Amino acid sequence: MTNKIMPKVFLWMFIGLLITFLTGYYVAGHEYTAMKLLGGYKYLILAIIELALVIFLSARITKMSATTAKISFLLYSIISGLTFCGIFLVYQISSVIYVFLITAVIFAIFAFIGYITKVDLTKIGVYLVMALIAVIICSIVNMFINSETFEFIMSIISILVFIGFTAYDVQKIQKMANYNLIPEENLAIYGALELYLDFINLFIDLLRIFGKNNN
Repeated sequence: MTNKIMPKVFLWMFIGLLITFLTGYYVAGHEYTAMKLLGGYKYLILAIIELALVIFLSARITKMSATTAKISFLLYSIISGLTFCGIFLVYQISSVIYVFLITAVIFAIFAFIGYITKVDLTKIGVYLVMALIAVIICSIVNMFINSETFEFIMSIISILVFIGFTAYDVQKIQKMANYNLIPEENLAIYGALELYLDFINLFIDLLRIFGKNNN
């Protein structure tokens, strides 16, 4: 089943990324609308809906229908695009494309490693989660001290964490497929969501380092 599921996972992940980037780019082209979405409580509402959809998909993936899973994933991709529009306002489009390509190459390398490696990556999962929590806490602290050096260090660490998550998640999806833990169509969406999140977070961290701001 592994050979069948991974192409579906990457296809749905690509669809999700495409929807997110096109939505973000379109909304950013309407600057007044973008600023309204990014300002005040509206952005907070979008962020809460994003989080709620991730929790809903992760918690209910074994029980929901394949159609519900697909609709939820597509809806999540659209909402992420709405919050993503700020990237197209802050950074030059050429810079966004350049960093996207870098992200795609790095992601592909470590996804391939996760796919072919015989090393059990299960053991590193706990450490990756702990490192991610530490990065989140430090990032919150940096919101108050506003240190560019500290942000740079956190971005580097976060890149390493999501590189690890990419290989780990690919292997985890394969194991779930082998043990038939989730129906195939649902697993394709679940796997796509996991890898989508890895890709997006890796992209954002790389953009913070290599992205060129708009004037």
